[in-house]
Amino acid sequence: MKQDSDAANIPTCFISSHEGFCGTIKNFIKDFVVTEIDIHGQRVNTVAATETPGCASSYKNNETTVACTENSHSFVTQSTGVSADYGVDVALHSPESFDLGVILGQSVNDELEHFVLTLKDENPTKQELSLGSFADKHHRANVHRAVRHRFPFLMTVTIQPEIRVREDPDYRELSQLVTEDEAEDFFRFIDAKVQGSSYTFGPDDNKEHRTAVHHFLNRRFGKLVETKSFSDQGRPAISVRLRERGRPKKRTAEERKEEDIYTAFTLCKENLETLEAISYMAAALGVLPSDFTYAGIKDKRAITYQSMVVKKVSPQWLKEKTAEFERRGMHLSHIRSVSEPLRLGRLQGNHFDLVVRDLKRHGSGDKQFSSADTHTCLAALVEEAVENVKARGFVNYYGPQRFGSGQSVQSDQVGLALLKEDMVSAVRLFFTPEEGDDPQSHAKRHFLQTNNAKESLVMMPLSKARERLMLRALNRYGTGLDGCTQAWLSLPHSMRVFYPHAYCSRVWNEAVAHRLSTLGHRARRGDLVWRQEGQNNLEDKSSAQIHVVTDQEEQGGVYTLGQVLLPMPGNTVKYPENAMGTWYQERLARDGLNDCRFRVSSLKLNLPGCYRPLLALPRNVRYQLQRAASVDGGGGEVTGERKHDSLTLTLGFDLDSSCYATICLREIMKWDP
Repeated sequence: MKQDSDAANIPTCFISSHEGFCGTIKNFIKDFVVTEIDIHGQRVNTVAATETPGCASSYKNNETTVACTENSHSFVTQSTGVSADYGVDVALHSPESFDLGVILGQSVNDELEHFVLTLKDENPTKQELSLGSFADKHHRANVHRAVRHRFPFLMTVTIQPEIRVREDPDYRELSQLVTEDEAEDFFRFIDAKVQGSSYTFGPDDNKEHRTAVHHFLNRRFGKLVETKSFSDQGRPAISVRLRERGRPKKRTAEERKEEDIYTAFTLCKENLETLEAISYMAAALGVLPSDFTYAGIKDKRAITYQSMVVKKVSPQWLKEKTAEFERRGMHLSHIRSVSEPLRLGRLQGNHFDLVVRDLKRHGSGDKQFSSADTHTCLAALVEEAVENVKARGFVNYYGPQRFGSGQSVQSDQVGLALLKEDMVSAVRLFFTPEEGDDPQSHAKRHFLQTNNAKESLVMMPLSKARERLMLRALNRYGTGLDGCTQAWLSLPHSMRVFYPHAYCSRVWNEAVAHRLSTLGHRARRGDLVWRQEGQNNLEDKSSAQIHVVTDQEEQGGVYTLGQVLLPMPGNTVKYPENAMGTWYQERLARDGLNDCRFRVSSLKLNLPGCYRPLLALPRNVRYQLQRAASVDGGGGEVTGERKHDSLTLTLGFDLDSSCYATICLREIMKWDP
């Protein structure tokens, strides 16, 4: 395994004293397979595996499963053990999340693009365009939504089952009063409907012209917005603000029926981020990425199985798209109707299968163990290590994935800026580029150097959904405090809250390392434990069920280290009543958070905190040691060369949600993955 800067960010404290060994991971994509375990204790691919032959499944050797996995993690509940419903999710609709070439077909999309260009002529040749007939009503609804988001100045009309598109006359009228860019940006602002948000037209010294704009806006949008003129650096300008109050538009029965459709499925993805997969599926289906819900985020460099639910898409429509998704490394199975969305953290945990190749003893350099004696010695080391961790567990650190593996500015630094409500700094930290000149880093670098969100958006790869959402909001609302706040609000709630949680996770990691180094490996007076035993669902636990270890209980050894909890910082947790309580205060004060309420009202974020066990224990552990030649399957190679004379370890185990396979492996090997 390679040591890297990510690993160096995780404290080095171990529970067991075995020697461990070295090896390499992620040589092949198939070496990492993670499978979600649902709330009923079932692996989510149990049904799916027989339905989707194209989906990568575990391969077998001597009747022992030999497939592999990396840790998965969720943004909110899985990492905190508390409900994800911290506040209202305010997400700006992003036109770039819809790929009309996928939804309409490339030829129809080309016709639509040409039609839009003709509208800019004074005498357009076509007044409307047919987009074709769509038998499925849910498909029709998604076409309407997608076209409106991509071209807010267009109207779509259904003459069943045909959809026709024409120019919105209100847009034409406004574009004669203001610039075309302003008209388009205003209609996008109207379409987003972010309560309390505002849009400002450019400076206008002509009072009569400003009056005409006021009259138009009040006549056409008066129930939705209010306008006023104000002085912007000595020059008058018109500001438009969405009304805070007012009865929302009543949905029709058809619209309510459409909103209530939920389709569940099992997603198997390969070498894809969860959000990247969602972004593509949303574009193909004509819905928003926020219409997808899931229990947890899974690693990119792996084969992963997870449950998902999509809103406003029928099972039949989803099934029609499965062949297209398979070409992008996504396999959908177990597609069925359900009554409600998924919630982050609604899972028991994850099952991991992983392969560690090219095993060596520590300090052996590149020497391979090929003789029978050395193989026997190494086998003894592996058996001791796995059995120790199986019996004693491992320090329950948050893994490097929690903080953004390989990033020059990690997620916890962004989270700290958000907790300080320094939105501008948080945005600039978010857009800090990596070394090199890949397209994403080039776009980030351009934004930091020029502050030009529009140009940076053009440079940003389409697959980078978070960056594109924020850049579009920054282009729309500006790069000042309000604009940066709106940029963060453009992300779904689960993405926004991930960054403050990453900071709290960093503090927790440091806390557990300090606790072990100063108070040792047994329960001490003032430590926190659960008052009631036999509860595994951290979501249902509160401070009222926390018990503080007494002097007598410490002396009597009533509690073990495995029962000790450490709090994740938040506004509802209590802290240990020993030296660790003081440590938390000093640690937060060092980052300027001594008075932090762990709420960011402007972003609708509330961090109540939670209690995380100091140790984690793998369950259903299975392992096998064998020569590399017997497990090399070819294909999917990521790094390294095959070494047929080396030993390979295959491991399988279950972990609770928010526990990291890499950290478990780290304890086994005494080495950083």
